[in-house]
Amino acid sequence: MDVISTRNANYKIPATQAVLKGISEDGGLFVPEYFPKLDLHKLKKKAHHGYDAVAAAILGEFFDIGGHTLKKLTELAYAGFDTREVVPMAKLSDTEYVMELSHGPTLAFKDMALQVLPQLISESLKIHEQENDILVLTATSGDTGKAAMEGFRDVPRTSIVVFYPLHGVAPMQKLQMVTQEGGNVGVCAVKGNFDDAQNGVKELFGNGVFNREVEQKGFTLSSANSINIGRLVPQVAYYVYAYLKLLEEGAVSEGGAVNFCVPTGNFGNILAAYYAMRMGVPVHKLICASNRNNVLTDFFDNGHYNARREFYKTMSPSMDILISSNLERLLFELAGRDDAVVAQWMAELSSQGAYTISRAATDKLARHFYADFCDERETAATIKDIFSYYGYVMDPHTAVAQCVYDKYVGETGDNTPTVVMSTANPYKFTQDVLFALSGEKEQDAFAAADKLQDLTNLEIPEQISGLIKKPILHGSVVEKGDQISAVRQFIEGELD
Repeated sequence: MDVISTRNANYKIPATQAVLKGISEDGGLFVPEYFPKLDLHKLKKKAHHGYDAVAAAILGEFFDIGGHTLKKLTELAYAGFDTREVVPMAKLSDTEYVMELSHGPTLAFKDMALQVLPQLISESLKIHEQENDILVLTATSGDTGKAAMEGFRDVPRTSIVVFYPLHGVAPMQKLQMVTQEGGNVGVCAVKGNFDDAQNGVKELFGNGVFNREVEQKGFTLSSANSINIGRLVPQVAYYVYAYLKLLEEGAVSEGGAVNFCVPTGNFGNILAAYYAMRMGVPVHKLICASNRNNVLTDFFDNGHYNARREFYKTMSPSMDILISSNLERLLFELAGRDDAVVAQWMAELSSQGAYTISRAATDKLARHFYADFCDERETAATIKDIFSYYGYVMDPHTAVAQCVYDKYVGETGDNTPTVVMSTANPYKFTQDVLFALSGEKEQDAFAAADKLQDLTNLEIPEQISGLIKKPILHGSVVEKGDQISAVRQFIEGELD
């Protein structure tokens, strides 16, 4: 399949080439030239062979790579998950299911795509006979960074530099990143928030002089953020798989609709659900759940996106984002694929920090989306309530989704079967989850993990317990706007 840019629909390249580029030269994001239509009956049969079979089929709709190669690719990608189911679903009630996307090596949903992306890049390098190696630049609000480094660690012909907000990630998230091993990985903190880190990476992609400098060093820049379509497409698979599993269990009938409730920051996860819907999965409502940084809730309510607002650090740090990059792909669809309109909105966002879509576009949003947010008190209360009632332990991000789902049901009375997407293991946020359940404030993250295990009988994953023994390998810090110096140091082998 070919893909086009959201800011220049006449610019068309193969999806495999887009994986290598990450972002278009015009600053736009790559989107499929059209939405393929799924044969759900055929996919239902594939689901009997496991999640990797469905994932390979979805990848095959977008990437011109042989089916046998894709099957081997997905088998390898998900072989390291701690359950054969890959994405098990817990049933909380007759109408609510929780799909656990956090059984990969870094205990976050980002593993679902970032165990696939490095292999997609490797295959794409072969297809396009590219001489330069790939240098991946990525900003993270907590989970993407570790998942990306783990996926790219020591993968031939690739290197990766991850930028994270210095004081904007959870202690366990930071430890996972700064202890990361691998001869081709670099980590650097940015004095600012996630948006500062993300904007800095975008500026590097748009810096023609720097790109030529990197090319001369033997590298081509790419991204592991969800702005890369190679990150987005693998996420579509688990929404398709969730629907197939509900069909298999009789929770929905053939053609019956479902809801998906997604904790949302950079908008990539829920956008994948929208793509699944456009490809034929019957969806009644996509429920967009935000934390206190509720820029998306306001946008869905009134069509006005305003990123110039107070930024809050919350117990769900992976959602502490004011500029949701993947929203641009949805805007492209809302605008009837009018690239000029999207380019104008993005120019206004860059210059004014805000833009407003038309009333017609806002009405389109309301047909498929519901949005609300959950504050810190509500998040903690939800963690406690769900554990008290179901014995189920949620991380703060999943609790935000649960809280907003409860608000949605209270407001609408909708009893459509709903899948809440669980995006992280609670032990990545031990202190906040412990406080929510017991009221105890434990300053040491590892001590909090021990207490959380005693309280819940939920076993501490080795990925967490083993962190205490690992040496700190990365300590670089840069001012916001100076990420270029860190990349140069990495290329020269001088980044701490």
